Amino acid sequence: MQFKDIIGQRAVKQHLAEMVQQNRLSHALLFLGKEGSGALPLALAFAQLVVCQPAASEPVADLFGGFTPMQSGPAYIGPDEIANQSSFGRADQLIHPDLHFSYPVIPRKPGDKPVSTDYISEWREFIQQYAYGNVYDWLQFIGAENKQGNITAHECNDIIHKLSLKSFESEYKVLVLWMPEYLGKEGNKLLKLIEEPPPNTLFILVAENDEQILPTILSRCQLVKIPMPDDQEIEEALIGRAKASPETARQIAAIAEGNYREALQLLQHAEEDWQSLLRDWLNATLKGGPLAQIKFTAEISELGREKQKQFLRYFNHLLETSIRIRVLGNEKVHAGDQERDFAVRLNKIASVSQQQAIIEELDRASYYIERNANAKMLFQALTLKLYHIIQNKTLILNG
Repeated sequence: MQFKDIIGQRAVKQHLAEMVQQNRLSHALLFLGKEGSGALPLALAFAQLVVCQPAASEPVADLFGGFTPMQSGPAYIGPDEIANQSSFGRADQLIHPDLHFSYPVIPRKPGDKPVSTDYISEWREFIQQYAYGNVYDWLQFIGAENKQGNITAHECNDIIHKLSLKSFESEYKVLVLWMPEYLGKEGNKLLKLIEEPPPNTLFILVAENDEQILPTILSRCQLVKIPMPDDQEIEEALIGRAKASPETARQIAAIAEGNYREALQLLQHAEEDWQSLLRDWLNATLKGGPLAQIKFTAEISELGREKQKQFLRYFNHLLETSIRIRVLGNEKVHAGDQERDFAVRLNKIASVSQQQAIIEELDRASYYIERNANAKMLFQALTLKLYHIIQNKTLILNG
């Protein structure tokens, strides 16, 4: 994987390349980016850039500024030239002996004490197919079903052992630890290693939520913030990589809000008529009465969790479009004719404050769906809330 394979992130890529070129690396980096931002593939590309740097024939300045520079040191190999290195093929296939990985795993059977290397074949396949996937995708990929993944004390011991060994081929050993949020208090086992690592050892932690990381680990890492790609970058990726039509790509990019994983999920179900489904829901909510509402709730509960989330996200997108039309004017908002018409109709039945209240309820519902809430109960309750927000002009507030 190379920097050119990562969607957007031009400024971050340049910053990372300069850190290597100018020997300004910290021993521990934290790549912090929301789901779908590309933090994991960017970390992998960066790790491969580091391990593929040519080894020195004698002591020179390492990437961490540990030695005195000598004129005979190897030349820096940039992101655009790294594929020419003989070691790149192994790094690209994630089989380089000095490139290590850690990620949440589950026991294959009761009593097992799994470590990441037990799932290395699945990991390589997952990265090849779902580089922008999230931890839910990964756990489903390895058959976790409803099991909770973990990075355990046993895994921490394995990390300490692997990184205590001398590097095999590269000048550097690199560990990419994905989702440190899954490290419990056992993660404190890694503190000394992170603070005083063996020579030429680099930790790259990749996280989505820094608030869920052990503060003791967080304080020892240099933060690298990974922003979300913009709509134009997502649109171009959908057209160039996923072979979406320009119109479909534009619409999906507007809904996905920089989340490429979400964009790919939406593309899989691009044939879904979310607008008709939403029209049915609003009619059932405001005009149809209890029987129509129950019928709709039964129908949507059969769609499955991912489709339910996409449906709510689409409703949110239309509400946000409605607010922009109200504020900026119809002609200044980019939207398809059908979407624009629907958004204008939403403005007729709900004020800005009502629309904002609905958006909050939809976000909350998506959160509960991710945590396996009962779909029938959730959508029935949501339908009642929407009725009171719109019909009775009542804003539902958190208790």
